[in-house]
Amino acid sequence: MNLYEARPPIVADERTQLIGWLDLQRVLVRHKLADLRPEDEHRSLLPASPLMTPAGLVSHMRWVEHLWFEVVYLNVPRDQNPMYRKDVESAEMLVTGVPLPQLLDEFDAQWARSNEIVAAHSLDDTGQDPEFQPSLRWILLHMLEETARHVGHLDAMRELADGRTGYY
Repeated sequence: MNLYEARPPIVADERTQLIGWLDLQRVLVRHKLADLRPEDEHRSLLPASPLMTPAGLVSHMRWVEHLWFEVVYLNVPRDQNPMYRKDVESAEMLVTGVPLPQLLDEFDAQWARSNEIVAAHSLDDTGQDPEFQPSLRWILLHMLEETARHVGHLDAMRELADGRTGYY
C-alpha cells in the first residue's frame, strides 16, 4: 500500500477525518514493524523503558483501545483488560513468547471492533463508565494522539534495532 494514499480525504466530514487519521496511524504500526528481525520483536531497545519492546508496545496499543472504546465508552467489565491488574505493573506489555504476528492480528481485531463502536454512535455521545464519561470525539482525539506517539516510539526502536528510518 502506498502510505500517502492511506491518508484520509483532504475534504471530508469530521468523523471521516478522525477515523481516517487514526486508521493511518494504525497502519503505520504494521509498517514500522515490517520485516523486523525475530530477535528484535521482544528486545528492549530503550534503556529507560525495559518493558517497552516492539511486541509489548503493540499489545499495549491493543489494550489501550479496549480500555477507551469498550471499558470507558461502553462500560464492559474491566477484568478482561490486563491494564487493570493491580498485582503486575504494565501487565499488558508482558508478552514474552507471544509471536508478534499474533499480537498484530489482535491489534487489528481490536481496531476493527473500535471502528464498529464509533460507527454505531454519535461523536457527541458520552462514555458509560460511572467514573469518567468523555465524549466519543474526545476518545477518538485521545486515541489519535496516543497511537501517533507510540508510532514514534516504534520508529525510534526500529532505528535502534536495525537502522531503518523513514517518515513512513
